Amino acid sequence: MKTELESVAWPPPPIKTERLVLRAAEPRDRTTTIELLASPEVGTYIGGAQPREQLERALPDAPRRRAGHFVVELDGTMIGLVTLDERDPNHPAQRRVDLAKVELGYLFLPTSWGNGYATEACTAALRWLTEARPRTPVALTTQTANTASLRLATTLGFTETTRYEAWKAEQWLGIWTPPTNALPAG
Repeated sequence: MKTELESVAWPPPPIKTERLVLRAAEPRDRTTTIELLASPEVGTYIGGAQPREQLERALPDAPRRRAGHFVVELDGTMIGLVTLDERDPNHPAQRRVDLAKVELGYLFLPTSWGNGYATEACTAALRWLTEARPRTPVALTTQTANTASLRLATTLGFTETTRYEAWKAEQWLGIWTPPTNALPAG
């Protein structure tokens, strides 16, 4: 049986918002992806920055095509990633997989923070999921200390379901239920 995301056609045509383009990853994104994952600022609430040398060795030249993994571009330049991933019911840190089988994630370069790009990109990704897999609820997990991520979750319409301790920090789990009608343009 296919999972929620395995059954969608991938990649979709690029998704254009007012300021951004969401598209499938390409080989040209490797350098920025390494920059994202090696950034101490980006890694603050996700377990820390990964060693650049290790990323250079491990990250393939050509990215894997994974349904729900979007590169976010501003003026033709990658500024971040938005992901919709299958949640693993067997992972010890996963909570309430019964409420949502898909989880939203996002990473943006610090130079792009504070401009509403994450809201715009995540809204577009959720709209894509609503069209590709109607009625699919989505989870979002973040540390409660990450106030910017909590604000984004609230702005996107996620509702808190639980808080729990994992990775030596309090975690927040919210669920987004797709609207029965289409999401507004944005």
